Amino acid sequence: MKIGELARRAGVSVRALRYYEEQGLLSPERTPSGQRRYTEETIEVVRLFQQFYAAGLSSRSIAALLPCMNHGRITVEQRRMLHTERGHLAARVEEMTHALSRLDQLITAADHRDGQAHTTR
Repeated sequence: MKIGELARRAGVSVRALRYYEEQGLLSPERTPSGQRRYTEETIEVVRLFQQFYAAGLSSRSIAALLPCMNHGRITVEQRRMLHTERGHLAARVEEMTHALSRLDQLITAADHRDGQAHTTR
C-alpha cells in the first residue's frame, strides 16, 4: 500500500511515517519510480510505535527494540532497557491512577453538592 493509505489505516500522519523512516524505524520497499510501498503488517507496527511513543519511549529506545520485535531475539542490554522502560511506564500509570482517583473524588463531591442543591430548592 502507498504511504497515504498506511497513514489513514494506522491513524497517523504521512509526516509521522516519514519521520519513522528517517529514524530508521520503518524501511519501506520502493517502486522503480521511488514510491514507498508498505505491507499490511506495517499497520500494526506503526500502531505499536504510537503506543510506545504515548508511553514515553524515545525513537532511540524504539529503534533499539526493533531487532527483538522483528526477530524475537533479545540481548541482555535490550532486556535491561525493557525492564527500565516498564518501570517508567508503571510509575506513570500509578500517577495517572492517582489523578483519576482524585478526579473521581471531585466528581462525587460535586454530584453530592448538586444533589443537595436540588433537594433544598
